[in-house]
Amino acid sequence: MNNIILVAETGSDIPKDIAEEMGIFLVPMHVTMGDTTFDDGTFPVEKICEYYNNTNKIPKTSGSSPQDFIKVFDEIHRLYPDKQILHLAYSAVTTCSYQSALIAAEDRDYVTSIDTKQVSVGQGAVVIQAARYLKENPNVTMEELVKEVKNICNSCKMTFIPDELEYLRAGGRVSNAVFIAGKILSIHPSIEIENGYLVAKKKYRGKMEKIVPKLIEEYSYIKNLDKKEVYMLWSIGLSETVKKAAEDKAKEIGFKIIRWMQTGNVITTHGGPGSFGIVGFSK
Repeated sequence: MNNIILVAETGSDIPKDIAEEMGIFLVPMHVTMGDTTFDDGTFPVEKICEYYNNTNKIPKTSGSSPQDFIKVFDEIHRLYPDKQILHLAYSAVTTCSYQSALIAAEDRDYVTSIDTKQVSVGQGAVVIQAARYLKENPNVTMEELVKEVKNICNSCKMTFIPDELEYLRAGGRVSNAVFIAGKILSIHPSIEIENGYLVAKKKYRGKMEKIVPKLIEEYSYIKNLDKKEVYMLWSIGLSETVKKAAEDKAKEIGFKIIRWMQTGNVITTHGGPGSFGIVGFSK
């Protein structure tokens, strides 16, 4: 058995059953609706859409606090006093979580944190890959694991397409002009994760069932994604028609394993319902 335990935020969108199976501890991020703040993952994602439909406002999201990390770090240390902790953080330029973890670790020399420079399923994929590496290399040292994880982070590539721009507009991430043009012309900008930032890239025009296969093919080629495995992220409201089109295209271009992961409360708040994305590792 290895001597290192992995920690990530709930914003990584790793399902609880997979986290438990792989020994990954999750620290809650937060979502505020009106005057009430909830721990991410403690309520159904449908509530995000209901809140927006009722108020025309998107909820506010916030990162994990130092106290959130202290609670998890101390619980792990109580259960496994001889083990070290490696925290693989949600992109540090998008939230305070990474900094919160550093504050929480000040008096805990058994904790190391790395900024994955990824969000949502991108972060989740990095953490899952790290957990697999740990299982395959039970005697790995923290120094060796950190080096491997940094390589995993550097090769992880993620992009997604929102079905509609309403949530991005409501959150101030696109202008009214861009929103109206997108609505009229059925334009969907692809959002890539670059060095931790969410960056608008190519604009696709048309219905999701047509543009999703095109995105998969183009992005896989441009990023030279390893065909052994691909993660496909989806948010509530994505149709089965789009999912089938995505699977068919992924299989056609040679992906061996396709893993679907649903976006949770945090990223759904920003991307809205019906979004699709792809996460892979460049060769």
